[in-house]
Amino acid sequence: MSAPHDLPATPGPGADLMPDAPEMPAPQVREITAHSIPGGLGLLLTVFGVFLGVALCIVGGVLGSNGHNGAGIPLFVLGLLLTIASFFCMSGVKMVAPGEARVIQLFGRYVGTIRADGLRWINPLTSSRKISTRVRNHETAVLKVNDAYGNPIELAAIVVWKVEDTAQALFEVDDFLEFVATQTEAAVRHIAIEYPYDAHEEGGLSLRGNAEEITEKLAAELTARVQAAGVRIIESRFSHLAYAPEIASAMLQRQQAGAVVAARQQIVEGAVGMVEMALTRIAEQDIVELDSERKAAMVSNLMVVLCGDRAAQPVLNTGTLYQ
Repeated sequence: MSAPHDLPATPGPGADLMPDAPEMPAPQVREITAHSIPGGLGLLLTVFGVFLGVALCIVGGVLGSNGHNGAGIPLFVLGLLLTIASFFCMSGVKMVAPGEARVIQLFGRYVGTIRADGLRWINPLTSSRKISTRVRNHETAVLKVNDAYGNPIELAAIVVWKVEDTAQALFEVDDFLEFVATQTEAAVRHIAIEYPYDAHEEGGLSLRGNAEEITEKLAAELTARVQAAGVRIIESRFSHLAYAPEIASAMLQRQQAGAVVAARQQIVEGAVGMVEMALTRIAEQDIVELDSERKAAMVSNLMVVLCGDRAAQPVLNTGTLYQ
């Protein structure tokens, strides 16, 4: 019996990656390997059985026509039954393509899965269903939800996944393709309402500023949601993230205002440092003696020059320092 592959995404630093998902019921069936023989050998045996059955029918018919009914009729009946049984056993030869698996059932009971590609022979009384084990992509539609601050946003995600347990995929859920699509949309909506698009407080997680941490939590939650279907999440990423059109303009102005404030703050900090350096150099080199009033005037003038949006207009003082 193959072991289940429940592999959650690796948590990243600084992110709470505990999946906040409903607890799924324990699986009732797990994937096991079905008993089979190489298909070439099975096909060869069934063809040999057909030829042997035909030969027995011919021998029985010849003996019957020569008056040996005691031996001819049983041989003919045996050959006929062998031919019919051989043709019936030919239906047990199944072809398994690379990237596919065959789920085998005997009178409705799950008996195993064939993953080895090529021709395989199984019990002809069983039925088989194909299921793809290839890596698949699922892209959600653009969803419109409210973030943690109540702002309407639009987002979509791409999920890379594959079927890991074929028995769970077919027997634990009604339709594993629809199940993955629905659970993906539910996880994306849940992540969106837990975090803001942009964090107002410093150090807070946001959808735009902490994309790596948020997508890791999305992968962890998706893994918890779809493990009942025997599906493994390989990767998940946001493919679209934006404010809704009705508030996009206002949010753009807010971002621009924040950028202006940040730039002004940096300019003021630099100007204060330059003024402090100028006063220190003047005092150290004894260029001119300034009292408190003149220092205040110099600081005011330097701050206006350094922080102003326009170039300063020089004014020449033709009098004394105090006139």
